[in-house]
Order: sequence, then C-alpha cells, then structure tokens
Amino acid sequence: MKTDAKTGARARKKGGPPDEQKDGQRSRSPVNSIANLLVGAKTGRKRSKSTTASIIELIVIIAVALGLALGIQAWIVKPYRIPSGSMEPTLAIGQRVLVNRIGMDFSEPHVGEIAVFHPPKNAEQEVCGPVAHVVKVGGAACSEPEPKPDSSVNFIKRIVAGPGDEIYIREGHVYRKAAGKTQFVREQDSYIRACGASPECNFPVPIKIPAGHWFMMGDNRGESDDSRFWGPVPTGWIIGGAFATYWPPDRIGIL
Repeated sequence: MKTDAKTGARARKKGGPPDEQKDGQRSRSPVNSIANLLVGAKTGRKRSKSTTASIIELIVIIAVALGLALGIQAWIVKPYRIPSGSMEPTLAIGQRVLVNRIGMDFSEPHVGEIAVFHPPKNAEQEVCGPVAHVVKVGGAACSEPEPKPDSSVNFIKRIVAGPGDEIYIREGHVYRKAAGKTQFVREQDSYIRACGASPECNFPVPIKIPAGHWFMMGDNRGESDDSRFWGPVPTGWIIGGAFATYWPPDRIGIL
C-alpha cells in the first residue's frame, strides 16, 4: 500500500498519470502540429484546384456554345426580324423567321421562294439601272439593277421570276413567261394583298430578267419597295431562303 501511495504522489507531482502525460506530450509535439498544418494546407489546395477547374470548365463550355451559335448563324441558319409591312399578310411587322444560309451553296433560288438579300445600293431612293434613273409607273418595271449592293441592308421579298423569264404586272399580279415557254401565265398568288388599279401596281410592258438575276416583290403589292423600282437581284446578293417562322408563338410554322 505504501508503494502505491508513493507512486500516485510521484504521478501527481508530474501532472497526472503516466499514460495521460504521454498523450499530452504527443499532442503538443511541434512535429505533429506542423504535420497537421501541412495536411490542412493540402486539403485547401485540393479544394482550390477543384474550384478553379470547375470555373475553367464552365468558361470553356460557354465559349464553345457561343462559338457554335455564332458559327450556325454565320454559315447555316440565321434569324431575321421583319421590319416592315411589305410582306403582309404572309409576314407581319416584328415577326421572326429563320433563313437557310447554307442552301445557297448547294442549290439555286426558285420562283415562289421567300428570300433575304442585299438590295442595290440606292434601292431606298428607287434608283434603277447601271445608268441611274427612276422608272415610270404604268410602263415597264426596272429590268436591271445598279451594279453595287448595299451590304449593310437586308430585304426580304418573294422571288416572282428568274433568269430568262419575261414578266409584266397588272393590278399587282405577275404574269410570267418562263424561260423556254411561249405563253404568259398569271402566278398562283393567293398569298398576296392585291392593290387594284394603283399606278405602282401596273407595269404592263414586259421585261426580260437577265441571266443570273431574280425579280423580287413583296406580298403586300401596293406597299412594297421592290424590284419593280430598282431591278432584279444577282444570285450573289441573296443570303438565303426563309423556311420557317418562330415568333410570335401563334404564327410558328413552315413558310
């Protein structure tokens, strides 16, 4: 019993039982403290690397998505907003359409197609021909455009005649003698808004469309600034054919 008492007293003088004292020494060891700090630092670095990698991945995804969107718009399909009432009732102001840009690389435009294109340079002033002049209503429509397009402007109209065709216009209706044919035939134009006896709707003198050119007219025949006044458009000025409308929702459909 004396021996146990002495042992206990020595242990209390040293600060506690021998096992507890050893555990305390280990926890307060400088080596262990440094090791703990290193482990914590490594964990922090891993978390930091993981966050950085996630941010980089997100940036790459956004950049790829943006690049694809721009590429699709530049070379395949591009949306356009209808700026005026010249294509009513088919297309209303503010309506949005999709235009097939890549189709021009594989096929020619065709009569009846709605196309987006660059107009002649002074189309808004209704200037006709290489030798600039203004057409006289009631006579012949403009048969040749100015030689330069206005690349900053896009028009949307319907193709009503192509290379080699002959046409005249009566009360807004197009009468076309297709290349190689012998008779004029009135277009099947249930889609137009007719304009009656207005002078702008009557060009009874036939003209012939030059090779590689397309005659454009708005469906709103009495309210359209089109090829009647500034001439047919070369194939190279056509951006593409409008094939669908996607806005507003109640007008979604194929053209």
